[in-house]
Amino acid sequence: MRITIKLFASLRERFKTTSFEHDMPAGASVQTVIDALRASVPDGGELGSLHVAVNKQYVDLDTMLNDGDEVAIFPPVSGGYEGKRFLISEDELSLDALAALVTAPERGAIVLFSGTVRGVTGAQDTDYLEYEAYVDMAEKVLTQIGAEVQERWPQVLDIAIAHRMGRLEVGESSVMIAVAAAHRQGVFEAGAFAIERLKQIAPIWKKEVGPDGQYWVEGPRVEGVPPAEGVPPSM
Repeated sequence: MRITIKLFASLRERFKTTSFEHDMPAGASVQTVIDALRASVPDGGELGSLHVAVNKQYVDLDTMLNDGDEVAIFPPVSGGYEGKRFLISEDELSLDALAALVTAPERGAIVLFSGTVRGVTGAQDTDYLEYEAYVDMAEKVLTQIGAEVQERWPQVLDIAIAHRMGRLEVGESSVMIAVAAAHRQGVFEAGAFAIERLKQIAPIWKKEVGPDGQYWVEGPRVEGVPPAEGVPPSM
């Protein structure tokens, strides 16, 4: 039997094709296709975790194939946070994915914030930004910020914060925050506090790259926001 195999994202780049036809023996399963793909990796490397859809439906590895099936194979999709509410990621951020983490029937107000890369700041142009973080510590600090928000605004039932690392182009989101409560009172203020707090204490740095060169941005401590317990003064 003959099937069509479609590849996406990093797989498409590694195999240098988006689609090809492949002859399989009768009774072949999805696992058979995956084994054949892994055995033919052009650079001999590992493929890592893979997802498979047959005829546009997610399937298990033991799913049997039929002649003419379309088998799509791709790495885990970006934007899926697997329940993690405070994270640093190199993947593209998603407001929908973040909002889904804090959505529940009793929550009638969800405020979303997205900080995006500016192309112009005053008289200065920016080509792109590069973000770096002390990841393990930064995720703990984001968790701390979430706890501070809920202590100051007890009506906040849930909060999620995601920050992106690496190179970001103008217009891309570098940070996203989702705050959820039963009613809207105080939720906007809670979100504003969270982003200011993040900029004050999270060990995350950005480098601006533009026509006039590149430099790391090091801002002052945010006025009007009390320092976190245990955070040392600037040296």
